[in-house]
Amino acid sequence: MSSDATPSAKNTGGPASDPDYTDQVIANNETSQTSGDVPRRKRAEKTVEITDPKAIRALAHAARIEVISELYATQVSHTATELAARTGLTPSAMSYHLRALQKWGIVAPAENAGDARERRWKAAGTDFTISGGSVASPEIAVVDLELDAFRRRASAFAKARGERRQRGEGKEEPVSVVLSSNLLYLTNPQRKELADRIREVVREYELEDPTQIPEGAERVATLWSMIPDDRVAPGQ
Repeated sequence: MSSDATPSAKNTGGPASDPDYTDQVIANNETSQTSGDVPRRKRAEKTVEITDPKAIRALAHAARIEVISELYATQVSHTATELAARTGLTPSAMSYHLRALQKWGIVAPAENAGDARERRWKAAGTDFTISGGSVASPEIAVVDLELDAFRRRASAFAKARGERRQRGEGKEEPVSVVLSSNLLYLTNPQRKELADRIREVVREYELEDPTQIPEGAERVATLWSMIPDDRVAPGQ
């Protein structure tokens, strides 16, 4: 998901209030691939761009941000029940949010596979962008939700890692969390170039078929942002 020239921030996390938050429901629908390297993302691109102020305001809900991130980042269809398991909502409440997102062309019904008693939903495109239009700083409408979601992911990971270590597991785990912060001086063309290069690097690691997960691969959330720093620098 991106806002104006702001780079993508995908795969927001589950709710902090749900101690049993787990990826198991989603993982049950993902199959593992056991041999060699797998093709990375080369599928046709279709960007869904939101400019209507009402649509932008409709995004200001944690569950809807979660759904958008999940469906667009993975490009895998899910039922309301499966998505509800990620947000702590009931399936009926999740169905309401999905219909609201469908109204603005953000998600769409998907073909049912197997048990067709519950509708499946998919992203309406491959990428999702919020553009300014007549709204001042539209990215601010969702940035707090994105940051909160990332904090929930970090908290869930820290809790799970602590529990593994208490059981005597995971003592040799590699470094799993990376956080980097920089202050740069960039012209507008340089800002665009940097954002485009970051996107291209990330896409090199996106699977062409998100249902075919390489053996040993773990689900990893990434968040990258570029924000003008209007504060006066020390000494100036």
